[in-house]
Amino acid sequence: MTLIGYHASHEQFSPSELLGYVQAAETVGFGAVMSSDHLTPWSERQGQSGFAWAWLGAALQATRSIPFGIITVPMGWRYHPAITAQAGATIAEMFSGRLPWIAVGSGQAMNEHVIGERWPSKAERNERLQAAVEIMRDLWLGKLVSRAEPIKVDQARVHSLPDEIPRIVAGALSPETAEWAGGWADALITINQPPDKLGKVVDAFRRGGGQQKPLYLQTHISYAGSEEEARASAFEQWRSNAISAAISETLRLPEEFDEACLKVRPEDMDEHVRISADPQQHVEWLKADVEMGFEEIYIHNVGRNQREFIEAFGREVLPAFRTGTPVAASSSLGE
Repeated sequence: MTLIGYHASHEQFSPSELLGYVQAAETVGFGAVMSSDHLTPWSERQGQSGFAWAWLGAALQATRSIPFGIITVPMGWRYHPAITAQAGATIAEMFSGRLPWIAVGSGQAMNEHVIGERWPSKAERNERLQAAVEIMRDLWLGKLVSRAEPIKVDQARVHSLPDEIPRIVAGALSPETAEWAGGWADALITINQPPDKLGKVVDAFRRGGGQQKPLYLQTHISYAGSEEEARASAFEQWRSNAISAAISETLRLPEEFDEACLKVRPEDMDEHVRISADPQQHVEWLKADVEMGFEEIYIHNVGRNQREFIEAFGREVLPAFRTGTPVAASSSLGE
């Protein structure tokens, strides 16, 4: 059965608020949590950026048994891969089996420019990302690691290792990145797009070497008591998602994202956020994701009404995906 998880958005909520939300999500039946890892929010309207790794330890302690994953950028800017490997190993050792995966991506300037280095091209970032993954895996095997390029490592070793090391999941938004990651990643995670575009990302990952590897999805939704409120929340909190990846990966400040979104309208949000006040519509969207092959789906309600969303989905959406509950095939996929 497909696992339905809760996305903890550090850009939108304080760390203490998020602790309460993940506790509530576990109580109503969400099967896992996915954590973002940002130094800055996407917009001044969001207004938060807690340190995800510190929060992760607290959140695991504050919950009973729910597993967590995190998406991060271990390429030698904010985080050197040796430090990321140590952080992941420490969390996994303390909470056995509850950090099953760490997702990695090539990042955005908004989070990484603060160390004062130049922001390289996508091709160079991909080269560094693959090197970082190799470094982390060697460190998790207990090896003494030294490398010169493209990321310098001088005789690094992680001594406190868990019995079960996390899977390394590739974060990819485009077919090109997904195909490239298929050969080295343990799994793929991407975000909701129109079905034809999403299908191309999945097909590319499988074509690149990921045929038998798991597929994970982060889906941005806006649920509220009315369609008008749901659309207003999507527009107010998440219209930064309407600008292209090529632009968003180079912007540096929340104010720049707000400026780039000046021409985005509320009616433009449907391609980027699943907007509906009807829980059954969300069930149907999730069924389509299951049919496409996604084994884990992490729901990010982009509105500020997290308690309302958690309670409503626990009552009206999650039961359709629990073990023993058949999930009917959906016919809403484009191809």
